[in-house]
Parts: sequence; structure tokens; C-alpha cells
Amino acid sequence: MTEPAAPADSGVRLLTASDVRALAGELGLRPTKTLGQNFVIDGGTVRRIVRVAGVSAADTIVEVGPGLGSLTLGLLETGARVTAVEIDPALAARLPRTIAEHAPDAADRLTVIGADAMTVRELPTPPTAMVANLPYNVAVPVLLTFLEHQPTLREVLVMVQAEVADRLAAGPGSRTYGVPSAKAAWYAEATRAGSIGRSIFWPVPNVDSALVRLVRRDPPAATVDRAAVFACIDAAFSQRRKMLRSALATWAGSAAAAEEAIRAAGVDPELRGERLDITQFAAIAAHRPLAQDLPR
Repeated sequence: MTEPAAPADSGVRLLTASDVRALAGELGLRPTKTLGQNFVIDGGTVRRIVRVAGVSAADTIVEVGPGLGSLTLGLLETGARVTAVEIDPALAARLPRTIAEHAPDAADRLTVIGADAMTVRELPTPPTAMVANLPYNVAVPVLLTFLEHQPTLREVLVMVQAEVADRLAAGPGSRTYGVPSAKAAWYAEATRAGSIGRSIFWPVPNVDSALVRLVRRDPPAATVDRAAVFACIDAAFSQRRKMLRSALATWAGSAAAAEEAIRAAGVDPELRGERLDITQFAAIAAHRPLAQDLPR
């Protein structure tokens, strides 16, 4: 794999495969499946991701899991500001120096936060977008957490396991539609944005990867909050093969109460959760009996 020429006067040198291995060796890093560590070693793929994300100098990007800095450099090359959230202390400590070595003129546009992304609530500068290579094992919860707590995020483009991308982008009635699909739809419209080959990673993963784009939209108009709607979604898919009247019985207090709430929302109680869109889930949640009305 050859790295494409940098844009004129960018002053940025992307990481090559040998750079990545040298950095890993310096840090005594052995990528682990536990942390989902697979580092991008192809500059062409980095620039493709940045291009598909539509990043410009006007953006403030949050990148979760920057690792050794491959994608970070590509984002900084556009002139954007980048806030990188990294859980690994050694990686977080090395990243600013890597940027200073490979993109000295961009170093002042990088902020590194050493933290678990799941615990981050406030960022130094409100981000306009998220662009990241997300560890496979935490991709969905990280996405949902940032969409919830970073309301300025208007768009997300992340590289995830292909199966996760399919789930996030799935619509009602499809085989892959489930909890991630429905919950992501509360915040945004999700679409597949391309496939990624295995060979651009080190080490080479055993699964395929893909890009998924999420564009923020207003949540469904509802008289209940997000937590109430998500509880309904969880209940509907906890027994995926059951009809709604049965799957939501415990959630509603009884099968009769569940059927009443489902019918009040204008939904057929014999449907399964996989057939409902986020607006229908919100409508059912709005008709759930109040706690004081549930049978004791």
C-alpha cells in the first residue's frame, strides 16, 4: 500500500505501516482483542474516510479511540480542530508528540482527553461531528452516549464492524433491525457509507469493517422522554420472536395492559418489535400505564 501525496502545503505526513509498527514497538504495545485494537496503516484509507466525512477547516471533530494517530493526522490535515478521547494512558500520552512530529503546524489544533469515552459528558469545545475508528466491542454504546450527551454533533461517520454498520442502518422489517437500529433512529438517520478491506489494519482483524454515517434529526414528537421509549424498545426485543402483546407484558404490567397501550398507539398487538419504527415505539411508550396504575 502506498500513501497518496499530501495536499499541497498541508505540512502533514500520515503514518505508514512501518511508522505504526515502530510506534507500537516503542510503546511495547501488543494490540489486544479486549480493547478492540486494530490500527489503520493505509494513508489512502485515512484520506478516504476524511473525504467521505466531509470534514473542513470549520469543523471541530471528536475522535474516539485515536490509538497511534493514523486518522487523527488525516483529520488535522483538513485544518479542523480535533478532540481525541483515548482510554489507554500510554497512547494518550504519546499522541501529542506524534502529531508534533508528523504535523507540527497542526499541533495546536489537537486536544487529547485521557478518559473512557463512556464517561465523557463535557468536551472543551462543542464538537460539530464525530469521525472515528471505533473498537468493535463498544461501538454502539459509544455512539449512543455521544449522541445523547453532545447535542452539537450534527453528523457522525465511524468505521465499525460491518455487522454493526448493518444493524445501525437497518430499517423496520429487515433481518438486522434491532435495538441498535431503533435507538440510533431516535437521534439520527443512519446509512451505510462504504466497505473497508481487512488488509488496511494491523493486526488484520477476523471480521469485515464498514463506514456508517449518522445525520442528526429531531427525535419523534412524544409525551414521554427518551429513557421511557428506550425501555419499551429493550422490552420489545428482549423476546424478539414474540408478538408485542406478549413481549411487552412485563414492561406494561400485564399482557392486557400491554395490548391496551399498543392499540392506543395505533399499532397491531400481533406485530413483532422488528416491524416498528421509532415513532411507533414512542407512541406505545406514551400509552404505558403509570406506575401507580399497575397491578400490585
